[in-house]
Amino acid sequence: MTGPSTTAGGFVPPVYPFDKLGEYHELAARHRGGAVDLSIGTPCDPPPLMVLEALGSSGTERGYPSSVGSQELREAASQWMKRRLGVEVPASAVAACVGTKELVAGVPQWLRLRSPDRDVVLHPELAYPTYEMGAVLARCRPVAVPVRPDGRMDVAAIREEDAVRALCLWVNSPSNPSGMLEDLDGLAAWGREHDVPVFSDECYVEFTWSGPPRSVLQSGIEGVVAVHSLSKRSNLAGLRVGFIAGDPELVSYLAGVRRHAGFMVAGPVQHAAAVALGDDSHVAAQRELYRERIEYLQRVFAAAGLPVVPPGGAFYLWVAAPRGPDFASGGESPAFELGRKLAASGGVVVSPGDAYGPSGRAHVRLAAVQPLERLRLVGERLAAAPFGPPATAST
Repeated sequence: MTGPSTTAGGFVPPVYPFDKLGEYHELAARHRGGAVDLSIGTPCDPPPLMVLEALGSSGTERGYPSSVGSQELREAASQWMKRRLGVEVPASAVAACVGTKELVAGVPQWLRLRSPDRDVVLHPELAYPTYEMGAVLARCRPVAVPVRPDGRMDVAAIREEDAVRALCLWVNSPSNPSGMLEDLDGLAAWGREHDVPVFSDECYVEFTWSGPPRSVLQSGIEGVVAVHSLSKRSNLAGLRVGFIAGDPELVSYLAGVRRHAGFMVAGPVQHAAAVALGDDSHVAAQRELYRERIEYLQRVFAAAGLPVVPPGGAFYLWVAAPRGPDFASGGESPAFELGRKLAASGGVVVSPGDAYGPSGRAHVRLAAVQPLERLRLVGERLAAAPFGPPATAST
C-alpha cells in the first residue's frame, strides 16, 4: 500500500488500491464478452432466501438496535462457534460490529485509549492493507512482521522494543491475499507470553481447504479476540454485519467504547444475521462453488504457464510472475506488469500484489468470485492467445 502523506492541512489519505486499476479494466473490456473482474473479493452469488425474508420480519425497525448486539445474534454466534469451530464462547463474550473492516480500522485507536503507553500495531508483512491503515489513523506505528518461506508470520523476528509497546498483533487466517493458514495456537501463545492481545481476522474460516476450520479461540479465549464476518460465508457484504468474540474483558471494553461512539448494526440486519448463522447448508453449497472455481482457475493458469500453489483457505489464488522480481520493465513492479498482460491476453482484471505490502510485488491476486461461465471466458481467451508481450491501454 502506498503510504499516507501530510500537507500543511494535515493527513491526506493515500490512493485506494483498487482505484489504480483503470488501465486493466480498459484493456480487459476490449475482449468480446467484456472484462472478467476478479480483482475484488465481492460475492456475486445470491444470499439465502430465508435471510432476505428475515430482513422484513424482525419487527425491530422502530427502535434503536443494541450496539453490543441483540441477544438473538450473540446466541446464534455462540452456537455457530460451538458447532463449527468446537469452541465454547458465552454470548456475553460476543459483540456485534458493523461489518469487520471498520472494526479492523478502529481497534488501534480504541486500544490506545486503554493503553496510552503503547503505540505499535503488529501485522503480517503480506496482508490486507487495513491493518496498517488502522495504525496510521490512530497515529500509531505499524510494524510489519516478516513472513517465513512457508508464508506464516515469523514472530521470533519481532524486536523486543516493539513487543513491549505493542497494542495488538493482527493475524489473518486463512490469509488474504495468499490463502495461507497460520499457526494460530503458536501466535496466541506468543501474545500471552508478551502480554500483547492477538486479534485474529477469520472471515474466510468457512472456506478452509486444508483440514478443518481453525480459530484462535481453540487455544482458549484469554488474551485473544476472533473477528468474524457474514459477508463471505453468507454473501451478505451489503448488510455490513460481523462480530467479535473472545477475551471477555477485551470484548466488553471494545463494545463499551463502540456504544458511546454510536456504532450499531441495524436491527433487521441483526435478525437476518442470526438466521444466517443458524444455517450451515447454504454455506456448504457456497463452499463447493468456490472449490469448483478455484480448481478451474488453477488448471487455466497452469496451462498458461502460471502454475499456482493451491491455497490452504479463502477464495483467492496468489499467482507468481513467471520470473519473479525480474518480470518487469520500465521500473514498474512485476505485479503491475503481470496484471497488464493478463488484462490484455485474458480479459481478466486482477489485483496487483503490491497492494498487500512490498513482499507481494511479484504476485497478483485473483478472487474466484465470478460464476463459472465467466471464468470459462478467461480460460478460452488465454488458450487462444499466447501469454503475450507487455501491452498498454494506448496501443
